[in-house]
Amino acid sequence: MTGWLPGPAWLFCPADRPDRYPKALAAADVVILDLEDAVAPVDRTAARDALRRLSDDGVLDRDRTVVRINGADTADHAADLAVVSEAEVRRVMLAKSEEPADVSRIEAEVLLLVETPRGVEQAGRLAEQADVVAMMWGADDLVAGLGGTASRHDDGRYRDVARYARSRVLIAAKAHGRLALDAVHMDIADTAGLAAECEDAVAVGFDATVAIHPSQLPVIRAAYSPTTERVQWARRLLAHVGNDRGVTTFEGRMVDGPIFRQAERVLRLATGTGGG
Repeated sequence: MTGWLPGPAWLFCPADRPDRYPKALAAADVVILDLEDAVAPVDRTAARDALRRLSDDGVLDRDRTVVRINGADTADHAADLAVVSEAEVRRVMLAKSEEPADVSRIEAEVLLLVETPRGVEQAGRLAEQADVVAMMWGADDLVAGLGGTASRHDDGRYRDVARYARSRVLIAAKAHGRLALDAVHMDIADTAGLAAECEDAVAVGFDATVAIHPSQLPVIRAAYSPTTERVQWARRLLAHVGNDRGVTTFEGRMVDGPIFRQAERVLRLATGTGGG
């Protein structure tokens, strides 16, 4: 697993609204300054200028900020790479990641946003690139690329193809020791739906969930924070087995290696470091 283990509540912030950046940074564990979809094409030059000013003014927190850049096949890509180099940005998120060669040309740590049919198909090869530190998936661009019309059912549940992409990206990330980021929940008012998705994300091994609005951050943090009972169980279990990690029984249940690792993850989540 990467040595960079930020907290679980991430937030997108349009790069052409630098006034929002300090507030976002105060609220989120990581801010994704967006040069792509959150910025209208006609405003992207201004967004890059705003990123330069944040850097020049000493406002940019390089450890807790990721810059989302436009895809490698777009007209904005080269200009985005130039400004992140000028601003000495440490980590970039590559939108619509598809080709390993595109990743290898970026002179920064890379977070892959896998959100196209080809990207999902290439997930394993993308994850193995040396400078990749994390992977995120996206549903709506994927479904649009498939020629579909909706990534979710009317009741808010993801359709099967979106769930497949989510699983594929999670497995690719973890197979190569990368952080795994769960997708945004677009219905800001649906806090119950967001909480349910975050609880599932924690259960299956995601390290963070990305928000599109600050009001979603407390919901995400709550889901990634184990209950007191769960933390106490993990501590009792690990104290019980000590260094002897063979199969045994604990509180009436058989436990072995996978259960010990789950307990260790619970304690990491409790301390806010997450990554598993």
